[in-house]
Amino acid sequence: MKNLKLSLYVITDEELLIEKNIAQAVEQAILGGADIIQYRAKNKTSKQMYHEAIAIKKVCDKYRKPLVVNDRVDIALAIDADGVHVGQDDLDVEVVRRLIGFEKILGLSTKNIKQVEEANRLPVDYIGFGSIFPTSTKKDATLSGLKELKKAVELSIQPVVAIGGINEENIQQVLDTGCENVAVVSAVFGKKDIKNSTKKLKDIISKRKQMGFKP
Repeated sequence: MKNLKLSLYVITDEELLIEKNIAQAVEQAILGGADIIQYRAKNKTSKQMYHEAIAIKKVCDKYRKPLVVNDRVDIALAIDADGVHVGQDDLDVEVVRRLIGFEKILGLSTKNIKQVEEANRLPVDYIGFGSIFPTSTKKDATLSGLKELKKAVELSIQPVVAIGGINEENIQQVLDTGCENVAVVSAVFGKKDIKNSTKKLKDIISKRKQMGFKP
């Protein structure tokens, strides 16, 4: 997908959305300014994931926002999602690319500079890098930190999306590294007012964009 916009990358979380309608929650995030949605679910059946992903895709299509499915290439293909995001322990990137083709988005999680350098040789459209801060949504996440993020931005030939514990209070620190794209989970879906919480984050990013992202 050309001209991929990743500035505010919003990821669903099954625990945070357990009492919410996931499609309605995603719509509120998009109305608040989310540029791209990732559907992530670790503890649901394939059938549950399929039906949730279908509902989310309808919303994303309505607002012309890309939908990426985390890990599950089969679900992404089944619903004709815009792309897939994989981790270091998932299917090899080359295999995923063959399965989804070159028109779809392919993202890869990275945790350190070595993985960033390796990603430069892989057919991915962007990389996620983190965890930048401690996060409650991934308790076993490796802490990468802001200094490593700055290095990743300098080294990566693909766009870098910072992830991990990012919220309204610390997002400015992330942008100060020169990273232009931020992924959030609880900072959006953990809030009562999803639309307004998303808008606050987007406003901070937009203001920094006007100033320039150079650290």
